[in-house]
Amino acid sequence: MSDLPPVSTFVPELQPVKRTERYKQGEKLRDADKVERIPVKVIASDRDETQRKPDWIRVRIPASPEVDRIKSILRKNKLSSVCEEANCPNLGECFSGGTATFMIMGDICTRRCPFCDVGHGKPNPLDEQEPRKLAEAIAEMRLKYVVITSVDRDDLRDGGAQHFADCIREARALSPKLQVEVLVPDFRGRMDIALDILEKEAPDVFNHNMETVSRLYRQARPGANYEWSLELLKQYKARRPDVLTKSGLMVGLGETKEEIIEVMKHMREHDIDMLTIGQYLQPSKDHLPVERFVHPDEFAEYTQLAEEMGFKHAACGPLVRSSYHADKQAHGEDVKWFGETKTS
Repeated sequence: MSDLPPVSTFVPELQPVKRTERYKQGEKLRDADKVERIPVKVIASDRDETQRKPDWIRVRIPASPEVDRIKSILRKNKLSSVCEEANCPNLGECFSGGTATFMIMGDICTRRCPFCDVGHGKPNPLDEQEPRKLAEAIAEMRLKYVVITSVDRDDLRDGGAQHFADCIREARALSPKLQVEVLVPDFRGRMDIALDILEKEAPDVFNHNMETVSRLYRQARPGANYEWSLELLKQYKARRPDVLTKSGLMVGLGETKEEIIEVMKHMREHDIDMLTIGQYLQPSKDHLPVERFVHPDEFAEYTQLAEEMGFKHAACGPLVRSSYHADKQAHGEDVKWFGETKTS
């Protein structure tokens, strides 16, 4: 039996709309401006306080015309990729391999998570043409597997679920053999509405990241709730048992190894099929600091534990991110994090 309380007692309180009314629509806040009003204040790091990255966390940026080609297609269709917006360390590798994770519904988030580099503010209205533009870009790239994610849109009645569904439908219409993974927000206060929509227009993989351990939620995910996120994944699996469910964690925020293992156990209790664990990297001095760099051997332990717990697939490594080689993850193939062969 799970030791978690019933999710109904944990419905997060919605933020009043007036909190963002002082910003102009479309104005994007970054860094210190973004995290100014979160519950747990972030003290900006100076250069001397920033931990030096270990050798295994260094990233080579492959020079490739494929990177420029994909960026050109994104710009032409006025699309965003989370690879760029969140400063993903694997951007060069993934773009060079002809893959990308698309970010829909704009590049302004209604949340202020201090680990994330995506801007905060009052979002623009949805672009009704975006699903078609996305489908055309996917077809032009000749992709076989795509990940579609989004900013949080607490301003929308369904949290953006219908827009996700429209994107899935349009993409498959132009690319019939396409496999689609969605990385969704928590649909805070709108779970039933959102799941009703995405149950009908189902992806191949339904992904929602837990991000961190329960103890650190108020600090790292203001406005979100640990039990709510677990329940979202469990409820979707109950509705669509044919669809793989997936979630991801960051390490290095101050959690303990025991807490990570506890989250993994809770994930399995909530019927989550696939797992990713990667190292948190501080986007700027105004974001949460890195408390420790986790050694590759510890990631290997998590991979082994995940297999023993019954996860269908686990990708764990310093530079692993939720959408890193998502196609291989979905097909159960081994995923080696960038540079793994160089680390003993």
